[in-house]
Formats: sequence, structure tokens, C-alpha cells
Amino acid sequence: MGEEAVWKWGSRPSFHFYNLQENRGKPLNKSLKTILLTFSLLFSLSNRVWPADLLPVGGGQPPLISLPMPVNLDEKSYLGLSGKGYFRISQIKGKALIIKVLNIYCPPCQGTATAMTEVYHLIQNDAKLRDQIKIIGIFVGNSSNEVNYFKEAYRIPFPIFPDEDFKIHKALGEVRTPYLICTLKDNFGNHQIVHARPKGLKEAEAEVFLESMLQAFGFNGKDSSRIRENLAVSAKDETATN
Repeated sequence: MGEEAVWKWGSRPSFHFYNLQENRGKPLNKSLKTILLTFSLLFSLSNRVWPADLLPVGGGQPPLISLPMPVNLDEKSYLGLSGKGYFRISQIKGKALIIKVLNIYCPPCQGTATAMTEVYHLIQNDAKLRDQIKIIGIFVGNSSNEVNYFKEAYRIPFPIFPDEDFKIHKALGEVRTPYLICTLKDNFGNHQIVHARPKGLKEAEAEVFLESMLQAFGFNGKDSSRIRENLAVSAKDETATN
């Protein structure tokens, strides 16, 4: 316990260790004081309790947020969009939408993004689900360059969007990251929130997570069974290839 991690911001998360035992009794320099004060402030903010009426809740509608139209044609086709400028969630094709609210410097978010890639492939490998369930990621406090770097580094196949000025984050009630919001279109084409909570995810949990989302979306048990069958076939093919 003689070392304390100090998290520096950069292109990738990195850690510098300040040895408390070796420097015991010595005055802290100004830089270290600034870092410690900053982390104290961030810690207090991360434990702030936000008003419940601002947070996304089941049964409600997601806020009217605008996202930049994807430049990548495959991503635009995946979401069923056309044109330029901005779009709203209600314009995304499909019956259900999984929204992950993340930040590239949040360690649990990095693992969650990898797990969501597995969820994406599970959906895309199912002929019935691929047109009904879509996934997007919103990265709060991150620039376009940061998001593009993260997308390439972690090979994220689904569309992700920067929220550098925190406008979307504020509209969502300033939720903690990682945060999960799942919506389902009603008969009028409006999205209704069926599930919303802080949620990290590990890659090994992808199948269980998707099954729970199918239940939340109201899909029948045959969809879960079919996913398991697809996984068994994929595992068999991979074994045969190796």
C-alpha cells in the first residue's frame, strides 16, 4: 500500500506511481497538489446523487437528442439512415435500440465496449434479430478524434458518437459511465425506455446480457434458444477450422 496511482489524461490511459513511503514528510510539489485536488473533486462528483426525475427511467421516453449522421456508409446503412447533418433516435430503423453511454478513459467502459462488440456479433449472426435490434455508443466528454482512435483500437463495429460538450450527457441526467439505456418502439414509432441503469459488462457475459435484453424487449424464448444454437454452431466451426 505504499504507492498511490495517479491517472494522467492522454491518448491512452496511463498510470504514474507516487511512492508515499519514500516521500513521507516531504512537502508535496504544486503539480502533485493539483492532481490530488483534481481527483478529490472528481471523486466527489462521481458520488453525487442526481435528481431521480432527470435520469432515464423504464416506461419513459428518451430525451430528444441529435447525433451527427455517420460518414461511414456501412454504419449509415446499419442504422437505416440517409442524408447529411444530424438525426434523432426515432429515425433509427428496427424495433429495439441498445444505447451505451461511455467514456474512453473509464476502465470499466473499455471492457464494456469489447463486450458490446460480442453482443453486436451475436445479433448480427441471427437473421431475425439483426434487423430488429441496433446498438449505438455515446462517448461523453470525448472528442471526435478520441472516439475515432478508440473505435479503431478496440475494433468497435457499431456506430459510436462523441459528446465532447456534454450536451447529451446533461440531457440524459448526467448519468455515470458506463450506463445502459434500452428502448423499444411503440405502435406509433416512438421509443419507450424498457431498461436503464449503470451497467458495466464483461465479454463472457455477452450471451446472458443479450438474453436479458430480449426479455426486456418482449421477444419470445425461441429467440434465446436460437442464439444458443448459433453459438454452438459457431463454436463447432471454429474448432473444425483449428
